[in-house]
Amino acid sequence: MEMGNGRGGAGDGSPGFHNISRMSHSNVNNSPLQIFVQAKKNINDIFKDIDNYVGETSIFISHIPSEHPVVTEEQCKEIEEYAKKVACIREVLERDHMKVAFFGRTSNGKSTVINAMLREKVLPSGIGHTTSCFLQVEGSETGESYVELEDSPVKQPVKSVGQLANALCSEKLTESALVRVFWPKEKCPLLRDDVVFVDSPGIDVSPNLDEWIDKHCLDADVFVLVANAESTLMVTEKNFFHKVSQRLSKPNIFILNNRWDASASEPEFLDQVRGQHLERASDFLTKELKVVGKDQVNERVFFTSAKEVLNARLQESKGQPVSGGSMIEGFMGRYMEFEDFERKFEECISKSAVKTKFEQHSQRGKLIARETNDVLDKVHTSATKLREEKQRFRKELWDKIDFTDKQLQLLTNEMKDKIRQMVEDVECKVSKALSEEIRRLGNLVDEFNARFHPDPLVLNIYKRELHNHVEAGLGSNLRARLSTAVALNMENSQKEMTERMAALLPPEKRQLSSHLLTQRREPFEVLYRLNCDNLCSDFQEDISFRFSFGIQALMQRFYGKNKTRKGAWWSSQQPATLNQTPRGLPPPQQLSPMLQTPTENVQGPFFTSASEPDLSILSHIAVAGIASQGTMGGLLIAGFALKTIGWRIIAFTGIVYGGLYLYERLTWTNKAKEREFKRQYVEHATKKLRLIVDLTSANCSHQVQQELSSTFARLCHLVDSSTSEMENEMKSLEEEIQKLEELAASSKLLKNKANYLVNELDCFEKAFLK
Repeated sequence: MEMGNGRGGAGDGSPGFHNISRMSHSNVNNSPLQIFVQAKKNINDIFKDIDNYVGETSIFISHIPSEHPVVTEEQCKEIEEYAKKVACIREVLERDHMKVAFFGRTSNGKSTVINAMLREKVLPSGIGHTTSCFLQVEGSETGESYVELEDSPVKQPVKSVGQLANALCSEKLTESALVRVFWPKEKCPLLRDDVVFVDSPGIDVSPNLDEWIDKHCLDADVFVLVANAESTLMVTEKNFFHKVSQRLSKPNIFILNNRWDASASEPEFLDQVRGQHLERASDFLTKELKVVGKDQVNERVFFTSAKEVLNARLQESKGQPVSGGSMIEGFMGRYMEFEDFERKFEECISKSAVKTKFEQHSQRGKLIARETNDVLDKVHTSATKLREEKQRFRKELWDKIDFTDKQLQLLTNEMKDKIRQMVEDVECKVSKALSEEIRRLGNLVDEFNARFHPDPLVLNIYKRELHNHVEAGLGSNLRARLSTAVALNMENSQKEMTERMAALLPPEKRQLSSHLLTQRREPFEVLYRLNCDNLCSDFQEDISFRFSFGIQALMQRFYGKNKTRKGAWWSSQQPATLNQTPRGLPPPQQLSPMLQTPTENVQGPFFTSASEPDLSILSHIAVAGIASQGTMGGLLIAGFALKTIGWRIIAFTGIVYGGLYLYERLTWTNKAKEREFKRQYVEHATKKLRLIVDLTSANCSHQVQQELSSTFARLCHLVDSSTSEMENEMKSLEEEIQKLEELAASSKLLKNKANYLVNELDCFEKAFLK
């Protein structure tokens, strides 16, 4: 039979699949056995594709990442089992051939029948029990003839089969042993068409029928019962085939009544004997075994003489006519019936072998393809569903990232304004509080009770401790006034930041945001860095004795009260001659402001009776006397005062003046010096501290800004970290979605291949099995 087996692409465009032409018996040649050959070739090609398909599916399933729960471990094991099953089926299909088993009693001519069909005397035959073991005749692929034992791959010459399988040989094999005889396919058309003959010992010489059946008969497609036409069917023959029928459902059985040439000696009983044999064979096949109907009996029972056919065919192979020589009467009828048996046998074995060998494999192939398709369908469905879930989650994640970015931007701007307002408020409060503390600096300095001594070494230590006391006191006062409020505002602001930023974090990270506020071991506190030691390092105390009513002290006091006048009136009232500075006197601008003050501003009883010209002259003389550096100046002043005021007033004034001087000089103790020192220090420190009010307030506000900004930056870092994780997660989702799309596409492609293979097997069944 000729078949179209051209290679081509499957419906899905996948390589490696071929199209099987739909076949019918009309395009088969005259040999029925070619159906089996073509069917075997085509089903082998199909199962090769199934093997590739299952292997490809197994690789596909095994490479599915474990993080994608689209396939179960049981499904993976199923695919692996399918791959093993297909491999076993392919191995069986490669070995499959049409097996014909010949059975019968001893000397019924089983080996002769096989030799006649082979057209050459290959198997040993003769009188009595000749075949001692099973002989399997099959075609040789290499064209050479040889023999192999069952357990040995060593090739032996064909001539040795007469010794190995002959029951008359002293070194014979066991009855259930198998000897494989390889004969060139060119010499026998049956072997060329994958037919295998199995010759057996007589079923009446061994009780091991069950062993024979299990070992050599279960895979046989046709059984030929070679009976002796000179006798009838024996119970032994019937019992054997009853056992075969129990193990095989409706075995194909031919009954060949051999040695029918003996009927030529009694032609008058030919029809009666033939009818008798046919009736007994019909009852055995239809009623006892129930393998055929009555209408099919004539196609299963034949009357021949294998020995005559073998001799005739041997003559034909030598070029002699088939009917030549001394032939027994009726030979041509027996010869033609043997050929009819061969034709019916070929048709039966071809149909039976195709059905028995390939129908089950075809059904199993479709089952494997469909079950694999079901697994792939589940993979495709799971991958598609999981991909949709991933896509939905990716969209939600993208929306969350976008919302987080926008909210973070708005919150950042709002927090910047809030931090700026709080910084300004802290700066204002610190400036105000520090100014008030500076105004009360005297009280703070008075609280300092360290030991005072005018000695320079002790005084340096005293000043250093005073610096520390002032700095500590100011800092303590500022903290008492500001720290609680600032800390409360800081805590509220940080808490608000944390709560609002935590809303942008995933639930599992919100605890980290609150942990940021508690991770600081000590609460935040503003540090007031005044650094009085360096600030007042240029302070130079003056605690030497100064008489309160001394000329210099009076001039300094008077100058302090009238410092804005700058001696303008004095200059406008002086004569021209006095505007010129006498030799040896300092310029008028360097004189004491007291001496530049008009006389009407001076209070005292001793100036009430003096006229304005006299006061003017007195003032000039006093200035000249005070300004002179010699004794002459003092004498002039004393003389002038004595003449003008009188010595009593001068004496009284001198006594009072001296008493005051003596009192102050005696009361100028260390306590007085300490008071003077503290007064000077307060004056000096006040000036210096006022210079750093703005700097200190700015420094404190900077600390608050830095703390709030640091907290907000850490919170922003958490949000950014969370956003980065979401972005990384989204990238992973995109990769997973891409892989799931590839999984869905690959599973769909493999599903199409499964459907294609099922269709190919359907075509095979239509062509060969129906």
